Amino acid sequence: MDFSQFLAEKTDIILDKWVTAVRKDQQIKSADDLSYIAIKNHIPNVLKAMVTVLSKSEDNDIQSVVIASFEHGTIRAEQGFEPTEIAREYHLLRTVIFDTIQRDLLKVTPSEIIRSMRLIDAIVDEASARCFKSYVQERLRELRQLQMSLTLHNHELTRLISTNQEYISQLAHELKHPLTSIIGYSDLFLRQQRKKSRIKDNYTNLEHIERVLRNGRQLLQLINDVLELSRYDAGQIKLQLAPTNVSELINNVCQMLEPLAIEKNLQLLVDYQHAPEELFTDSFQLQQIVTNLISNAIRYTESGTIIVMCQVLEKQRWAIAVSDTGVGIALENQAKVFEPYFRVSASDRPYLPNSTGLGLAIVSRLVKLLQGEINLVSEVGVGSTFTVVLPLEVKM
Repeated sequence: MDFSQFLAEKTDIILDKWVTAVRKDQQIKSADDLSYIAIKNHIPNVLKAMVTVLSKSEDNDIQSVVIASFEHGTIRAEQGFEPTEIAREYHLLRTVIFDTIQRDLLKVTPSEIIRSMRLIDAIVDEASARCFKSYVQERLRELRQLQMSLTLHNHELTRLISTNQEYISQLAHELKHPLTSIIGYSDLFLRQQRKKSRIKDNYTNLEHIERVLRNGRQLLQLINDVLELSRYDAGQIKLQLAPTNVSELINNVCQMLEPLAIEKNLQLLVDYQHAPEELFTDSFQLQQIVTNLISNAIRYTESGTIIVMCQVLEKQRWAIAVSDTGVGIALENQAKVFEPYFRVSASDRPYLPNSTGLGLAIVSRLVKLLQGEINLVSEVGVGSTFTVVLPLEVKM
């Protein structure tokens, strides 16, 4: 009896069960917001190759396992999976395969059962190893790109610092901790790479890479915000005015930020009913304003709802309001939130670790650049509403 035929007939069932198991597994958080196709990825090719390996009548297609799992690792890196989540995926794949074919497996001889189980284990192990190899390569590629980007930004930052000494001490304080972490973990990783032959567990290395990337992204975001602020203060931002579909723009921003809201179990509601049909403005700067306001609302809200509303006003103006049910801002701090590096805190709540105090400062400057104004209504413990009023047509 050709046992590979059992596996071929059960492939679709195995895939469905595996995707369901991955979605339900509490240890694989990165799959929560992925579609069926995105989770399935190249696993069908791994199963197809497994069938040929088990078959006595077909040529061994182990190369397809190598290729499919290699591509799987690259995509999982792009999707932001953790190393332990990928290991968990392959553990679930092995379990689902054996659970699905167990009844058919018992119909063959004991020697055939042992042969089939050994081959399946070997193929899953090989696929997992190849997947991790490509995952690490993709992470290293991202690390190199991040390093190049940080180097370029460092040169630009040095130039700006030499001409503008304001906020230097505050900026140095903000850069110190993530930069120290990047340097420390990078050094540890490189030293361990030199002793690679003595390292048996790659998970530790992967965790070091993840920490470097996470802190590097945080540092890069901070530098980008500083540069954006500096460009505005230096008068270097030039408006690119064009007809803009405001509903489409806001929808794109909300789709981009929705995973952050879902992660905190927040509702993100948008009311387009009274939005203007078209604006004449700089769509990129407007998108920056909307993105910063919504992400700021999500960051400072632990439960409840984020509401985005648009409305056409008189005198050729329109307004967008972003309301949250977050921590709120005390009256004495409401004017200060638009100042660079100011962050709201309380005796029972420290600064958020990923907050730089630059987001609202950038928003206020971009609103002014687009010939508008921004207002804030807030109450501690209740929430905040930021309202931006802009012209329907920005004049040059």
